[in-house]
Amino acid sequence: MKFSAERESLLAALQSVIGVVERRQTMPILANLLLAAENGKLAITATDLEVELVTSTPIKSGADGRLTVPGRKLLDICRSLPEASTLAFSQDGDKLTVKAGKSRFVLATLPAGDFPVIEELAQQHLLTLAQADLRRLLDKTHFSMAQQDVRYYLNGMLLETDGKMLRTVATDGHRLALCEMDLPSKGGNQQVIVPRKGVLELQRLLGTEGEVQITIGSNHIRAQIGDVRFTSKLIDGRFPEYGRVIPSAPPKAVVADREALRSALQRTAILANEKYRGIRLALKKNTVTLQAHNPEQEEAEEQVEVAYKGEELEVGFNVGYLLDALAAVDGSEVEIGVTDGNSSCLVRAPGATSARYVVMPMRL
Repeated sequence: MKFSAERESLLAALQSVIGVVERRQTMPILANLLLAAENGKLAITATDLEVELVTSTPIKSGADGRLTVPGRKLLDICRSLPEASTLAFSQDGDKLTVKAGKSRFVLATLPAGDFPVIEELAQQHLLTLAQADLRRLLDKTHFSMAQQDVRYYLNGMLLETDGKMLRTVATDGHRLALCEMDLPSKGGNQQVIVPRKGVLELQRLLGTEGEVQITIGSNHIRAQIGDVRFTSKLIDGRFPEYGRVIPSAPPKAVVADREALRSALQRTAILANEKYRGIRLALKKNTVTLQAHNPEQEEAEEQVEVAYKGEELEVGFNVGYLLDALAAVDGSEVEIGVTDGNSSCLVRAPGATSARYVVMPMRL
């Protein structure tokens, strides 16, 4: 294997795939990148056995071949070299020599045959949409995914299409986020759960320009984003029936200035219980009073002017969950639909249905 590559194009390719290379590995080969030189292109593959990223960059090839090299070391070498450098790669046995100007590096390699790659997908569903649209769906819901829940199907995001709409749903059992959009073309019904790491990596890769092509298989999901091909395993599990959790039409609605309410919540939260983060909302005509206290007998109270015409009501929530929902709502105003002191609330932009957030109540 022998080839040369320009620093800038090689660096961009390495940076786009390095995200899935863990620093601590159980298998040494997973710290490596698979390099495959063929027909004037270098394909670079990274995997952690759950997510796989593949990209390619143009090269001048002297001899085609395949090998694996330590990923982060190669990236650091590329980063440290001067701009507009040309890197010359040559393989000698189980070593790869990289030369650029007066610099020379020798890297240890592992056999390409030992590198785990995901086979071709048995395609069940194909979607093409704007990168910005998919990114919005992920941005508006990802924060509600569970982190390390024993209910493993919550440690990811539901991606669902009913033929007309594409929907993302995430919940950790205490709150739920849903965002949906109309599909440009009609399709079939599909429901898959993408693991947390796959969602975060996909978010990182998606831009605001161009299209993304999504292929859904029986065990994997694949997205082609420009030169990068993203593949992730799917979580084999049954996602909760989220429709039951979303209040369809809460009888009472609070409409507030989003930024004013957010600031007031942040101030009141300073003295909330650090463990439970509980905050009480006391609703009266056109006023909401926020109250927090902690085991040190400290208290915070703040009044916010809102539009509210219902009966007086008190309900407790985790302030962090409310703040996350407010941050995700578009526009200058927010509507919080409430039923009673023991029911969850529905947070959204007034009149909006595409993005909705549910926060379960807390007993305070």
